[in-house]
Amino acid sequence: MGNVIIAMSMSLDGFVTAANPRMEEPTGDGGQVLTAWAMGGEHDLNRTFLAESIGKLGAVICGRTTYDTSVPWWGADGPSGAARRPVFVVTHQAPRQSPEEGVYAFVTDGIESALERAKAAAGDKDVTVMGGANLAQQYVKAGLIDDIQIHLVPVLFGEGTRLFDHLGSEQRKLVPIQVLDAPGVTHLRFRLAK
Repeated sequence: MGNVIIAMSMSLDGFVTAANPRMEEPTGDGGQVLTAWAMGGEHDLNRTFLAESIGKLGAVICGRTTYDTSVPWWGADGPSGAARRPVFVVTHQAPRQSPEEGVYAFVTDGIESALERAKAAAGDKDVTVMGGANLAQQYVKAGLIDDIQIHLVPVLFGEGTRLFDHLGSEQRKLVPIQVLDAPGVTHLRFRLAK
């Protein structure tokens, strides 16, 4: 069985969106710098890293806001593109419509149910929780995460949405398992110590 991973691009000061995120600018004002490493594709190291990550990916879990703001770019294939990995969207209510023949399933009965369905779909591959600090925080607080993968971008936002807010006072120890310095980003991966 694969790992359950939080994977997010983050500013050096801990933000996964810049200030003022909205439908037209899901990552906030100037926040697209966070995903430039993945979208640009001009650097072999980042392209290889992304391809290897998708190769290990079995399923994705995201929140409804991430789905709503990203589906115009993702289309029916979802964030993994042509690999078409299933995406389980945690939501209170499924949308009225979704892309025809899309990879999306809407889960209205909680994060545990979404994880159970994603693990079943992923088989022995990884399940990635992505897009949305609130959802990531819920999974960390519930103790359902194996690894945290941060794509650290050298920018300071000063304000926005912090990834590690609202986790409570419990200390969680992390073990570094990967550091990859690439153009425009440092890929970091930590295992949560059990």
